Amino acid sequence: MIYAWGKMMDWNKYLNKKISCTCGREHECDIRHIDVGKNVINRLPDYIKTDNYKHICIVADVNTEKIAGAPVYKALNNANIEYSKFIFDDVDLIPDEKAIGRIMTQIPDDCDLIVGIGSGTINDLCRFCSHKLKNNYFIIATAPSMDGYASDVAPLIINNLKTTYEKVGRPAAIIGDTDILKDAPLHMITSGAGDIFGKYICLTDWQLAHIVTGEYYCNFIAQIMKDAVSEVAKAADSGIAQRNGNAIGAVMEALILAGVGMSYSGNSRPASGSEHHMSHYWEMKFLQQGKHGVLHGTKVGIGTVVALHLYKYAAQMLSKDDLEMLPSPLFDKTAWNNKMLEIYGPAGPSVIALEEKVNKNSDINVQRRRKAVIKNSSKIQELISKLPTIEETVHRMKKIDEPYRPDQVGITIDMLKIAIVYAKELRNRYGLLQLLYDFGQLEEAADIVGEQVMNLK
Repeated sequence: MIYAWGKMMDWNKYLNKKISCTCGREHECDIRHIDVGKNVINRLPDYIKTDNYKHICIVADVNTEKIAGAPVYKALNNANIEYSKFIFDDVDLIPDEKAIGRIMTQIPDDCDLIVGIGSGTINDLCRFCSHKLKNNYFIIATAPSMDGYASDVAPLIINNLKTTYEKVGRPAAIIGDTDILKDAPLHMITSGAGDIFGKYICLTDWQLAHIVTGEYYCNFIAQIMKDAVSEVAKAADSGIAQRNGNAIGAVMEALILAGVGMSYSGNSRPASGSEHHMSHYWEMKFLQQGKHGVLHGTKVGIGTVVALHLYKYAAQMLSKDDLEMLPSPLFDKTAWNNKMLEIYGPAGPSVIALEEKVNKNSDINVQRRRKAVIKNSSKIQELISKLPTIEETVHRMKKIDEPYRPDQVGITIDMLKIAIVYAKELRNRYGLLQLLYDFGQLEEAADIVGEQVMNLK
């Protein structure tokens, strides 16, 4: 169990050891220090000295420096630790090639530790750059807004496409001072909750893939994710909206724990499914429109509500006696390529290249998966039945003032329907959206669910 309302989590159970698992693999997370709680920023110098770092460079942006720069600088100055710093002047920083290049050209050659101050964007940039520079980084969290703090993947915008770089390393230390975190803008705190609620969907997608394609699945990792969701659900019900320090700490530790789960699996599969694919599509479209204001976890939370509706649709489909009679899609490669260029714009060629490589939509692969679904229909229906209801999820999101309907963040009905039909093309991962495609139901589901979601009260 994690934060559990004031009882600090024992991170030694998860870090710096090899765990032999019943799944047949060994799990390991090499983060050296995780510290979440009141006034933990003051222990930053101890972690620097313990690991004997000599040349520290602070990386932040104008917003995150304003939030946590002063206590970080005070802690380092009081400990007589020298440091340089690079502060992005962007008010709305985008994790793209330009931002990477600016860090790489500004960090001193002798830097052996990057200390990032921020949340998602700063963390991803520091992770990627420390990997390229072959040094370490710490992250000082400024908001419990996303689950990537402890993961070893870096989602970046490269060539206009949301691109996830896997196995690029984890921070050597994660510090989440609840006095800083609880003062984050409420929409950033609830964004973290939205990201965690997405685990309901991605864990179902992951187990669905295990049933249908035989993809690797680990119950131990899945349980870690379920523990994280459980704690955030408690915090959402009782303390997030009030900025209760223990509730905020519970969210932060759940987000870190989700990242540890990704580290154990070696990829983002336990934390990213159909809800994330839709979120990534919306993010790309917003960027192409010159908009970058909706947080990742907020879009994931909305994607979760959409996916719950789609899973309800899928359950009804799977209950049909004549499931095998549903039409198979016939993959017209030329027409599909043209559609990808239309839908994804500058990112279209990268989407096409992925399909060229993996052939997930090929008629042969579709037929193979259809047979597995029909054979395991009852098992899949049972899996879907364990999801939370749409009503209780929406109620919980309303309670913390977290957006749950697409139009609340500027996602139009067309953007919603396109995401349902085409967001699956961003990743080579079997899940809910591919299941509906394989049975020729994706466009009908998009029409029906699109209207249902937009009309939620």
